[in-house]
Amino acid sequence: MADDAEKTEEPTPKKIEDARKEGNVPKSQDASGVITLFVAILAVLMLFPFMAKQVILLFKYYFSLIGMPLDKSFMIDIAIVTFEHLMLIILPLAIAVAIAGVIAALAQFGFLFTLDAIQPKFSKIDPIKGTKNLFSLKKIIEGVKITFKSFTTLGVGFMFFFIFIKELPTVALFSLPDQLEWLVEKMIIIAFVMLFVIFIFAIIDIIIVRKQYFDGLKMSKQEVKDEMKNMEGDPLIKSKIKQKQMEMSRQRMMSSVPDADVVITNPTHYAVALKYDENKAAPVVVAKGMDVLAGKIKKIARENNVHIVQNPPLARSLYHDVEVEKPIPEALFEAVAEVLAYVYKMNKK
Repeated sequence: MADDAEKTEEPTPKKIEDARKEGNVPKSQDASGVITLFVAILAVLMLFPFMAKQVILLFKYYFSLIGMPLDKSFMIDIAIVTFEHLMLIILPLAIAVAIAGVIAALAQFGFLFTLDAIQPKFSKIDPIKGTKNLFSLKKIIEGVKITFKSFTTLGVGFMFFFIFIKELPTVALFSLPDQLEWLVEKMIIIAFVMLFVIFIFAIIDIIIVRKQYFDGLKMSKQEVKDEMKNMEGDPLIKSKIKQKQMEMSRQRMMSSVPDADVVITNPTHYAVALKYDENKAAPVVVAKGMDVLAGKIKKIARENNVHIVQNPPLARSLYHDVEVEKPIPEALFEAVAEVLAYVYKMNKK
C-alpha cells in the first residue's frame, strides 16, 4: 500500500490535459520577463526618434503658451493636447510589450483558453492561509532567489558602468553630439549585457519550473490504474479507439489490394480481393468491401493492373463467409480455382 501511495509514475497525457484545462501550466515568470524586456528595449530604440519628436512638439506647444491668460477652457485644451502626445508616446510601447507578453506565454505552453483559473474560490482569500503562505519556506526561497538575481544583474551592469566611467576624461573633449552618441551607445551595451544575464537566469528558471511542474503532476501506480480503468469504461473513448482501429485496419487492407491476384465483384455492391500463395493451402481474402469501399477497392485494382472479374454469387459468398486475411473455405475452392485459372491464362502464367 505504501508503494502505491508514492507518486513515482510520470503523469499521463490525460493528467496533463486535465491540468491545462484548470489553467495549471508550466510558466516561468523570468522567461516572460526577459522576452518582454527585450521587446521593450527594441521598441524604445526603434521608436525613440518618434517619441523624441512628440516630446519636442509638446514642449514647443508649452513654450507657445507663455504670456497667454489661463482660464478653464484653456486649461482643458492644454490637458487634451498633453494627453494626445503622451498617448502617442506610450501606446506604441505598451502595444509592443503586450504583444511580447502574449508571445512569451504562447512560447511556453501554447494557446490556452480556460475560465477555471479565474473562477472565484473563497479558499484563496482565507486570511489565515494567506498569512501562512506569506511567511512560508517557499516564499522565503523565492525572495532569496529574486534578491540574488537582482544583485547579480545589477552587479554586472555596474561593472560595465565603472569600465565606461574611465573613458569620461577622453569623452569630455568630444563635441556635444558625439558625447550624446557615446552615452547612448554605452547605455545600449549595458542594457543588453544585463538582458543577457537575465536571459541566463530565465533558461535556468524554465528548466526548474518545468521539472517542478511535472514532478507535481506525478501519479501513484494506483492512480494510473484507476485512470486507465475510467478511460476504458468511457463509451466515447471506446468509440474513438474502435474507430481508430477500424481506420487502421482499413488502411492496411487497402495497402494489400495492389498485391492481389484478382478482385471479384458483384459488380456494384461487393468487391473481394484474393491472393494465392503456392506455399499455402488455399487463396486468402486480402480485402473486401461493400458499396463505397467496394468502389475504392476496384479503383486501386484498376490503378495497379489487378484483374477485376464479375461473379455476383461468388462475390456475395466470399464477402459474407470469409473474413479478411483468412483462407477461403473448401466449398468455394472450385469456383475460385476457375476464376484464378482464367486470370492466370490472361496473364500467361
